[in-house]
Amino acid sequence: MANNATIITDPDPIFGRLTLDSIPYHDPIILTTFLVAVMVGVGVVGAILYYGKLKYLWDEWLTSVDHKKIGIMYIIAAFIMLIRGFSDALLMRTQQVMAVSEVEGLGYLPPEHYDQIFTAHGVIMIFFVAMPLIVGLMNIVVPLQIGARDVAFPFLNSLSFWLFVVGTLLINASLYIGEFASTGWLAYPPLSGLEYSPWVGVDYWLWALQISGIGTLLSGVNFFVTIIRMRAPGMTLMKMPVFTWTSLCANVLIILAFPILTVTITLLTLDRYIGTHFFTNDFGGNQMMYVNLIWAWGHPEVYILILPAFGVFSEVTATFSRKRLFGYTSLVWATACIMFLSFIVWLHHFFTMGAGANVNAFFGIATMVISIPTGVKIFNWLFTMYKGRVVYDSPMWWTVAFLLVFTIGGMTGVMLAIPAANFVLHNSLFLVAHFHNVIIGGALFGYFAGLTYWFPKATGFKLDETLGKWACALWTVGFFFAFMPLYALGFMGMTRRLSYYDNPAWNTWLLIAGAGALIILSAICVQLYQIFASIRDRKQNRDVTGDPWNARTLEWMTASPPPFYNFAVLPTVHDRDEFHYQKENGLAYQIPERYKKIHMPKNTWAGIVIAGFSLIMGFAMVWHIWWMAIVGAVGMLVSYIVYTFERNKDYFVPVETVEKIENKRYERMQKQTNKDAFDNDEITAMPA
Repeated sequence: MANNATIITDPDPIFGRLTLDSIPYHDPIILTTFLVAVMVGVGVVGAILYYGKLKYLWDEWLTSVDHKKIGIMYIIAAFIMLIRGFSDALLMRTQQVMAVSEVEGLGYLPPEHYDQIFTAHGVIMIFFVAMPLIVGLMNIVVPLQIGARDVAFPFLNSLSFWLFVVGTLLINASLYIGEFASTGWLAYPPLSGLEYSPWVGVDYWLWALQISGIGTLLSGVNFFVTIIRMRAPGMTLMKMPVFTWTSLCANVLIILAFPILTVTITLLTLDRYIGTHFFTNDFGGNQMMYVNLIWAWGHPEVYILILPAFGVFSEVTATFSRKRLFGYTSLVWATACIMFLSFIVWLHHFFTMGAGANVNAFFGIATMVISIPTGVKIFNWLFTMYKGRVVYDSPMWWTVAFLLVFTIGGMTGVMLAIPAANFVLHNSLFLVAHFHNVIIGGALFGYFAGLTYWFPKATGFKLDETLGKWACALWTVGFFFAFMPLYALGFMGMTRRLSYYDNPAWNTWLLIAGAGALIILSAICVQLYQIFASIRDRKQNRDVTGDPWNARTLEWMTASPPPFYNFAVLPTVHDRDEFHYQKENGLAYQIPERYKKIHMPKNTWAGIVIAGFSLIMGFAMVWHIWWMAIVGAVGMLVSYIVYTFERNKDYFVPVETVEKIENKRYERMQKQTNKDAFDNDEITAMPA
């Protein structure tokens, strides 16, 4: 630690705190991972250059402002980080299975490395898996659901994505250069202060979350304005699809909550960099102020993750029950109530702080109250299924699995809302089990349902149904094996964040939990193979009509994948389930009498370039390379100024181009209709 402190107080003017010793080449696990990552990276770059795809990637993807392509890139990045984050989970589970002894350090992970792994796991799964999955789904679906041609601020959308990518790069850089924080995923002071974390781990945490968090805040503003201002003619608020409603509420939460995170991280950064005392006990600071601020953001964040998943289940349940969603109005109001109540429950995360009985009672009651609108939603979905013609395709499998798993998580949440019970269970594995119960069984299962449901809309072909059902079954079974033992361990007194333990009675339960993690690993492998197999067999799984599920909302009116302008003619909305209304009244798939030229934004270099400079600045700030930080900051500013002076940021799509694209679509549909009719005639003509 003395050497680290010397480096901090006397950085090199060129390289700051960065030295050859900052690269952990002496650690065989990290070195092997680094070499594998380098080989994979070199292979990918080599393949891109060999096949001459660099210009294509730059023109069609890296500089794209098409909300659908940006959504796909969010989801690809999320799956890459899911593999990284789940690898950390496997490392932790394996360590705990092996580390039953009275001797500290037994197992294969040193305690400081284990602490970095569980911190990285939490940060990655929340910020860099769950958040990009749901923002990716919103990008793909929301403009289509409201009958818009793009988001309100296309450049801002591109910039938001690339700022998120910068956060992922900083997180992954910490694996190979320096270290990551060993403070837990929320980096409580004083552990995250200079005195106890003098090296660069917390700085990586600060800058990765700050940069990606600003990107998320920009996304929140973008989607809020898009939903409020860009709905199709006739689409009032109470005619919006439920996924759009839940996305609206989630983005309101982002706009209100993420500035709290930004300010909190800024204050901690000032404590570490210039010696202020916002969160120390010296000079008037208060560590509990940090805990209050971080959870004033953190609990709305839970609902930012879960509300859009509720919207997914609403869309899936109505589509696959072949009936109108039950209790639409009550479901919308339940969503709004959750949005409001999520800001007055944060203190239940630390009932043990000693705030007093009155404060604890208020937050305990508020937490129980918020479970009521959540329960309303579950009954809405159950009554939608009741007497419906339920079709159990894979999106519906994820929905039923959610109803089973999430209900258990909700009940354990009500238990933890009781301050007296919370005092006993607060720092135990019971809390870990509850959190994963809600986030995996609620949010993650919802994202997987949404991905399966909207995959053909984004790509033009469906995911393999059999493999999708296997993935759902393995995830569900794996979840119960992995996390139900943690409830038992919590009651047995096992606390969180242990890298070793001396109670042999816990080992059997941890072995079962480890087996569950392996089952979840098999589920992820099935999902990856499902994507590969679906791409391989895409011709058989092709969606020609744009409506493979016989769905109800506007996004299914367009081709799959939709053209870059989404709608050749903006629809006029008559009903909440507008596409179902059009099919029922013979209005669907009608060729418009005439087309008009369409105004669209041009692709731009600015998003990726500004984010690139932010990566330079963030990395430089981590290592105190001040000249590089200045270069990054000035580069961001200059890039933005240059972009603002560009005049040709948009263009008009000619009528001829629109006609050509739309005519091809209707020709494909006509061929498919003729083929289906021919196949049906052959079947009818077959002898009994």
